Amino acid sequence: MAVRLGDLGALLGGELIGDADTAILRIGPLESADAQTISFLSNPRYQPQLAASKAACVIVGPALREAAAARGAALVCADPYLAFAKLTQWWAARQRRAPVAGVHPSAVVEEGARVHPGASVAALAFVAAGAEVAAGAVVGAQCHIGPDAFVGTGTWLKPRVVLGEACRIGARGIVHSGAVIGADGFGFAPARNEAGAYWEKIEQLGGVLIGDDVEIGANTCIDRGALEDTVLEDGVKLDNLVQIGHNVRIGAHSAFAGCVGVAGSARIGRHCTAGGGAIILGHLEVCDHVHITAATVISRSIHKPGQYSGMFPFDDNASWEKNAATLRQLHTLRDRLRALEKKN
Repeated sequence: MAVRLGDLGALLGGELIGDADTAILRIGPLESADAQTISFLSNPRYQPQLAASKAACVIVGPALREAAAARGAALVCADPYLAFAKLTQWWAARQRRAPVAGVHPSAVVEEGARVHPGASVAALAFVAAGAEVAAGAVVGAQCHIGPDAFVGTGTWLKPRVVLGEACRIGARGIVHSGAVIGADGFGFAPARNEAGAYWEKIEQLGGVLIGDDVEIGANTCIDRGALEDTVLEDGVKLDNLVQIGHNVRIGAHSAFAGCVGVAGSARIGRHCTAGGGAIILGHLEVCDHVHITAATVISRSIHKPGQYSGMFPFDDNASWEKNAATLRQLHTLRDRLRALEKKN
């Protein structure tokens, strides 16, 4: 269904330049947009695409106001990328089929479970005794909700999500397919008997506590705590295939890209980010507002906000530690060498 450009302008705010009655049928990128497409430009690096675009309207920032207006309709917003994000949310909600409240006949809800009448439990899902599914929550097909688990108001578990025993997720969350919340943490004690060395399992007795407005990507795993809970605070965003070890704590509004791994008992601050494939070793502390670039290995605690990077070839451990120590002294050695050169 078409929507008036003027209605989108009212939705997003900002200054609309152009015909408010223009019909918009789709959202698309600049290079493939047509006369019924709304697009956006937030990175000035792609400005050359703007003049050639056939988009009916382009969302831009104030710095690109004149350039956008010269080619046609424009919606000038203080933060065009944020405006684009809000537009996609509105567009998706407009097209999404609302889940039907109630429990599907093929779902299993054990006696003692509490499912709000306004919640939706889809085909072949399982809700164990003592679990609670709050109003407006959606439990997708083939999901497993363990004993005493809790799904908050309006939270959406996509098909085949596992929420383990005594694990809790707050309101308005999204958990994508294949995610496992509350598997055992990786805890084993070395032992030996007459047959030789082996590993003795340490039972994981904690849970997972997840705040409000958290999104968890497909096939991501969040381990339950060994004694106390693993915690994700409000607004945390995890991409696909992220591994969060037992007793990790992640501060509010931090975001990790795909394949990030956080080892057990690490403490991550608020508003932190980690690029794809980054690794944070166990029992470390990372303060607020730390940004870790892709594939970086964090091997010591970070107490100062900022951006951190580091990749180094592997070697036998003793050699690697010597080389790493030398590498950290390069700036000092360079300064000493320059001082000696000046003397000569």
